[in-house]
Amino acid sequence: MLADMERTEEKAPAVSGDLARLAAAYGVATEHHGWRGDAVHADEETVRGVLGALGVDTSGPDAVRDALAVHETARRRRLLPPVIVTRAGRGEAFSVHTEPGAHVELWIELEDGGVRRDIREGDRHLPPAVDGVVVQERTCVLPVDLPLGWHTLHARVLPTEEVPRGSGGEPGVRAEARHASIPLAVTPARLAPPPGRTWGFMVQLYSLLSRRSWGLGDLADLADLAGWSARRHGAGFVLVNPLHAASPVQPVEPSPYLPVSRRFTDPMYIRVEAVPEYAYLSPVEYAVAEELRLRTGDPGPVREPEPEPGTEAGTEAGTEAGTGAGTEAAESIPKPRPEAAPDDHLDRDRVRAAKREALALVHRVPRSPGREAAYRAYLAAEGRWLDDHATWCALVEEHGPNWHDWPEDLRDPDSPAVRQARRRLASAVDFHRWCQWVADEQLAGAQRTARDAGMPVGIVHDLAVGVHPDGSDAWVLGAARGGEVLALDATGGAPPDAMNAFGQDWSQPPWHPVRLAEAGYAPYRELLRAVFRNAGAVRVDHILGLFRFWWIPRGNRPDRGAYVRYDHEAMVGILALEAHRAGAVVVGEDLGTVEPWVRDYLAERGILGTSVLWFEQDADGPVAPERWRELSLATVTTHDLPPTAARLSGEHVDLWAGLGLLRESPEDARREADADRDAWLDLLRDRGLLRPGAGERERVEALHRLLARTPCRMLGVWLPDAVGDRRPQNLPGTFREYPNWVLPVADGTGRRVLLEDLAADPRAASLARVLRGL
Repeated sequence: MLADMERTEEKAPAVSGDLARLAAAYGVATEHHGWRGDAVHADEETVRGVLGALGVDTSGPDAVRDALAVHETARRRRLLPPVIVTRAGRGEAFSVHTEPGAHVELWIELEDGGVRRDIREGDRHLPPAVDGVVVQERTCVLPVDLPLGWHTLHARVLPTEEVPRGSGGEPGVRAEARHASIPLAVTPARLAPPPGRTWGFMVQLYSLLSRRSWGLGDLADLADLAGWSARRHGAGFVLVNPLHAASPVQPVEPSPYLPVSRRFTDPMYIRVEAVPEYAYLSPVEYAVAEELRLRTGDPGPVREPEPEPGTEAGTEAGTEAGTGAGTEAAESIPKPRPEAAPDDHLDRDRVRAAKREALALVHRVPRSPGREAAYRAYLAAEGRWLDDHATWCALVEEHGPNWHDWPEDLRDPDSPAVRQARRRLASAVDFHRWCQWVADEQLAGAQRTARDAGMPVGIVHDLAVGVHPDGSDAWVLGAARGGEVLALDATGGAPPDAMNAFGQDWSQPPWHPVRLAEAGYAPYRELLRAVFRNAGAVRVDHILGLFRFWWIPRGNRPDRGAYVRYDHEAMVGILALEAHRAGAVVVGEDLGTVEPWVRDYLAERGILGTSVLWFEQDADGPVAPERWRELSLATVTTHDLPPTAARLSGEHVDLWAGLGLLRESPEDARREADADRDAWLDLLRDRGLLRPGAGERERVEALHRLLARTPCRMLGVWLPDAVGDRRPQNLPGTFREYPNWVLPVADGTGRRVLLEDLAADPRAASLARVLRGL
């Protein structure tokens, strides 16, 4: 569709010598294969910039040599590695560094309180000295039958006078007593697959309102959608956008993929009336709350159900040829309205302001003894993580949204000034903690409703790839207490590819791989526990970032970045462990430039990939459905692509052309889009899934019948496709040019579709019947 990029010319590596060795020591790739398979070399300035974001001084040749020596010396002086993450059934080897000949005791304190001492010691050797540091490196091997969980590995070096006879310690060795303990995670070798095959709706939750919503879809709407789609249509899951926390002050960032915290939930999704204390508002407070609800806007009247095309029997799924969707041969494709007026857009700022005020009223209502005990238990369980987030929210309300602009003594969450502010703003801090408790209760309620309705999976939450650099996670994890585990002098993104010749900058600080490991992966672990707590599955956005991530030094263009490697055994292993503990499925969004072995590795660990119909093509055209991956979530489209109705009509080309997003002529783009579409329609007809002359609705259903022919374990239906919506929720490459993330679900004419409308919509029912009974 978009014009090809010019092939990058082969050239000699731009980085060599000590700088290349230093980059390798920190996992910084000095070259990679581009989207067309050619070698792309990072320039020296970019590599220095990435190393600088990692906290490494490369200001000159001496600084580079010193940094290499410091890196190696630090590794040798460490008795144990900072953390060990292994798989169940593996006898993982690790290194212990001591004075030559020193005696070491090793034992494992198990998570359940037991102790294991059966650690096997292997070879010893003396590596060459570095900076005068001479060490003995021992190779030790863990037992193969360690249970899953987070354990603690201990090592104690006995002083010379305590070395027992026959222990292996050498007489006369001068060893100082030392003790070290590190986290030891034993992770599942492979996650259990999803139960059977199942299907479900995918929706940006804020975009699907009900008559009871406060201007945006909320957690009560999510529960209703799950209960209705499961009981009425046999759906097994509902996949929603990231529900991560956004800023408590206006203006609110509209993208759910750029939150202020991934650890906590956006209170915007709370259904105010569902909070138990709401029932005990005084008459005056109730009137105020009702006025605030009305202030969020009227969602519009419930639509009258449209008559089913054809005969009554025509509503059934019918034959494989697709004739049961109604007689649509002469159906005219409805023309979309011009871009919706701003009054028709979702207004996050207005909703947030109204809910903030209403929730404050409910927060002041005294809780019953049981409710108070539950709240206190939640605070104890969440601990410092919640306190810091709530403090950040209170400080934002006082000092503004960008913590980098706050008084200097408030930029460190561990500072005395912050502790004093937490006491001074105690009421506001408690309000924000309480909001998280209420949101957590409603999240749990939505998952409980889904499972009670018979969903084998339930709610599938979406884990965004990163956070806003000015948000609470960046304040906590980019400052002292977090050990600067977020690298604030770089942003993550993607290198140039077929869809974007200049690369992408997502404005999100990446995990610092070294400091994250030194923290025992605790921030990552806590994030995953929070996301999995109320989930039947989690979709991990850009799961490729757990292997390598495109770092862009501050001030660079997106194409002037470099990949930084992560310990994927640790990152994926911890993800698998927390999913196993939650009894949840993991879906990895593995689209884009993927190293060939990565998908095989994820499948080996039991993690599903993502298969989007329009991308399942090879040199011969569309890939036959039986050749698709079994361990995959298959969909026709996604929130970043045109809805299927627009793709079938070619309207997306007109939209891109009107916004100046094409790098070729509209005529060429249209020809390519038509050829792409026609290849899929030909496949449908060849398989007997589509009759000649079928209309739009039948074509949409036939594409989903094709999904049902694949072996994929989970099939996702983009909910706007069920009602004929033609507008993408997000148009990558645009900012103000297109109303990203603010469009409600609508039908083919642009009329808003409420949850109540969806439940009575014959088109939605017909599409659901295509997938029922997988």
